[in-house]
Amino acid sequence: MTNHKVPTLFEWMGGAEALNTLMVKFYQRVPADELLGPLFAGMAADHPHRVADFVGEVTGGPEAYTKNRGGHANMLAAHFGRNISEAQRRRWVTLLLDCADEVGLPADPEFRSALVAYLEWGSRLAVVNSQLPASTVADPETPMPKWGWGVPGGPYQPEKD
Repeated sequence: MTNHKVPTLFEWMGGAEALNTLMVKFYQRVPADELLGPLFAGMAADHPHRVADFVGEVTGGPEAYTKNRGGHANMLAAHFGRNISEAQRRRWVTLLLDCADEVGLPADPEFRSALVAYLEWGSRLAVVNSQLPASTVADPETPMPKWGWGVPGGPYQPEKD
């Protein structure tokens, strides 16, 4: 029997080059979007690459975001006080998935299921954090999320006595 290493989501999607291509395409569209444009007004020129580094690290790639940007606490802090709406969150996910199709990210059901699950989870977390005051200080020890292929079994159920 041959042991095959299961690739990370980062590897499966094509690594840093694929993620950077995706995020550049996506953030080129954002300014013209009536819901997202105002949210990202004044976005730094390297914003797509920052997000690519973050998503890359979360999905099993190198720790570029932590090394260059200080880790998950900095991503959380970037959302504090932004008051992201559900409509903006939903548009962010939809537009990003449209761009994933356009740049040719893998379309197999397993990958897309894992990608959509991460985008839903991450964007919903961003909405929650965006409701906190901008003056909120994120715990610098907040661990970087790690996202993989998923595990069947449904939601957590506490053990019964």
